Amino acid sequence: MSFLATGKVNYPARIERAELLAKRFSFANQILDFYGSIARFQKEFYERLPKIWSRQEVAPAGGIVRSDLNLAILLEPFGKFLSFIESEGPEPLSVRSRQLRIQGEVQWRKVLTDFWSAGLLESASADPLQEFVARAFLLPYAEFLVGALLPPELPMTVCRCPRCNSLPLLGVLRPEGDGGKRFLQCSFCSQEWEFRRILCAQCGEEQEQKLPVYAAEKFPQIRVECCETCKHFLPTIDLTRDGNAVPIVDDLAAMPLSLWAAENGYTRIQANLLGT
Repeated sequence: MSFLATGKVNYPARIERAELLAKRFSFANQILDFYGSIARFQKEFYERLPKIWSRQEVAPAGGIVRSDLNLAILLEPFGKFLSFIESEGPEPLSVRSRQLRIQGEVQWRKVLTDFWSAGLLESASADPLQEFVARAFLLPYAEFLVGALLPPELPMTVCRCPRCNSLPLLGVLRPEGDGGKRFLQCSFCSQEWEFRRILCAQCGEEQEQKLPVYAAEKFPQIRVECCETCKHFLPTIDLTRDGNAVPIVDDLAAMPLSLWAAENGYTRIQANLLGT
């Protein structure tokens, strides 16, 4: 099995795709506009990381992504991010960000460290607003770290990220030959690893008749891959149908598909950043 080394993260492509889909789908324009503003902050932070990193090695010891945080470079930009969300976010998120900002650096250390050590290892969170803030802020940091690592060799198909053990966010079908090769994308560090086409990413069910796939005319590039055994679903972005799709962004626009899946008794393996 292989692990897809994605190299430098293309934040401009994410921002451009969010702008395009916001114009295409009026029902999703507020969410995509908000995501676009977050992605601009993430882009700036991601591009600054090589400049502000200390002299220690970027690659975490032993290739373990969830090793100690470099808090020395995180606290100042985290304070700025809290102010940004307080100003730009919807009211509940704005209020929670203001509370965190006022609590100061001692609490910031705890919030960031707690999420880094345990966030997105399971699908539920006791404080989803706080998780959102930590998740959105630390994503570029995680992407920067894994970009410094060599891709591991995977002896078998695994349902969790080989880098950080997090749940998958998405499936991605990438063109190969006359068809597509399936990958899973991590919800924590955005890395992708190869995954069998006929296999549930939650429970490992492999009987094709128990793994229905649904699609909608409005979103030809998105498949809803369901499992009748565990009743979970995984959105999958089919790049063989639309090579311009940006998986993390297209998923945000596909709210009707997630609503349909929930109404039909399926639970998403891991929610995306904005819970669409």
